[in-house]
Amino acid sequence: MKLCVVDASVIGPMILPDEADLMPAGLEPVMVEGRALVPQHWRLEVLNLARMALRRKRIDHRQLEKALASLSQYRIHVDEGTNVHAWGACMRLAQRHDLTAYDAAYIELAKRVDAPLLTLDKALAKAARHEKLELIA
Repeated sequence: MKLCVVDASVIGPMILPDEADLMPAGLEPVMVEGRALVPQHWRLEVLNLARMALRRKRIDHRQLEKALASLSQYRIHVDEGTNVHAWGACMRLAQRHDLTAYDAAYIELAKRVDAPLLTLDKALAKAARHEKLELIA
């Protein structure tokens, strides 16, 4: 079973009805098969995405709770090593590709465990290609 690093950007279509058509085909098998691997900050990033949608009235409280409960049903592997690499490899990747520290953590994790990356973020995908990472669509 090959794990896949899942960026928070791909979770938007699972939470937001108006983005459902943007869901990458590769996401469902990764989630259903329990192959999702995420850095330690992932749940907070997903929650922030959902809270911003709530604030902008793209979803209501009931939809938010339902979406988070649904996400909680998936077996998602949380990498415990993200913090160890934050001030080293993540910092260098963020600088090299002009990324947020959060996005650099996805690339660092994918490189470290030799896993493909699943993202909808164009800047992150560009940096991943530069780092010769496999991208899943």
